[in-house]
Amino acid sequence: MPDRVRLVVLFGGQSAEHDVSCVSGWHVLRAANRDRYQLEAIGIDRQGIWRQADDPTTAPEAGGGTHDHLSAVGSPINPMVALAPQAGQPALTVVLPVLHGPGGEDGTVQGLLEMANVPFVGAGVLGSALCMDKLKAKDVLAAHGMPQVPWIGLREGDCAEVVALARAAGLQYPLFVKPANLGSSVGVSRATDEAALEIATALAVRYDEWIVVEESAHGREIEVAVLGNTEPQASVPGEIIPAGDFYDYNDKYLNGAADLIIPADLPPTTSEEIRRLAVAAFTILRVDGMARVDFFYEPDGRGLLINEVNTIPGFTPISMYPKLWAATGVPYDALIDELVRLALDRHARRSRFSTTR
Repeated sequence: MPDRVRLVVLFGGQSAEHDVSCVSGWHVLRAANRDRYQLEAIGIDRQGIWRQADDPTTAPEAGGGTHDHLSAVGSPINPMVALAPQAGQPALTVVLPVLHGPGGEDGTVQGLLEMANVPFVGAGVLGSALCMDKLKAKDVLAAHGMPQVPWIGLREGDCAEVVALARAAGLQYPLFVKPANLGSSVGVSRATDEAALEIATALAVRYDEWIVVEESAHGREIEVAVLGNTEPQASVPGEIIPAGDFYDYNDKYLNGAADLIIPADLPPTTSEEIRRLAVAAFTILRVDGMARVDFFYEPDGRGLLINEVNTIPGFTPISMYPKLWAATGVPYDALIDELVRLALDRHARRSRFSTTR
């Protein structure tokens, strides 16, 4: 790590997870070491306009909530100009995207940063795109024999036949219906019968043209944080006990009503296996830097089942990713340092390849 780095926190975005991103961005800026970083915040508003946040250390109170947050307001900027080295700034710029959902977590922003030749935290274009698309991630994980619940994928035009297709696939109720390209449990519903399945499908296609319909897992929800590039490491596992039928948006970001048990009460062999599977999924899906890998655990049934891999997990005070690493011995500020180091490592590794014949 150099003595000082210009650290640009990129937040906001056009997805339904815009508000979550604004909260995550605020807390990253609060936790970062100001002696090590020249901090800067760039917001993407709901119309997709990039804006320079005038003061990344202050923000208005969240309306009616309990968290502070950034706001994607300020002067419009050209991304390529804003990310280029500026006179009087540290020699190295690193971008830390906390953009959740499409347009930020799906490889689009990562592609722009690659073209700008700027080091950035997290997965590259392929890993980001794969993990964002839950259907493609499931296909790739299945090809490697990774354990998952049964599922089907549907495109918007096929959704009128969702009941018949779920029946033909032998899926057992209750079922979960999700937009394929979204996170934070936005647009996710639990369907206990065929009528509820049609309602859940109508909700999911409001957010994406591809949806996932999958069986419920009758077990515990376990999450593992992964950190690294070529030699990724897994945190201790943590368990989520939702306040409702499942771990939804309110539990994750608004009321914090879910119980988070870190470390999870698991047999040592199960804990080691879940960490091994988390690192394997991280590697299979070509992830770099960071990810949170979510599991279901049916101790008296199908055992460990991978749910999904999130390449830009939440960084709010009640988010599992920083909590898991804190419990593993890496506090929030040291976690940011390691993510920046990994971004520089990845950029240096990829820059050494020849671009001439």
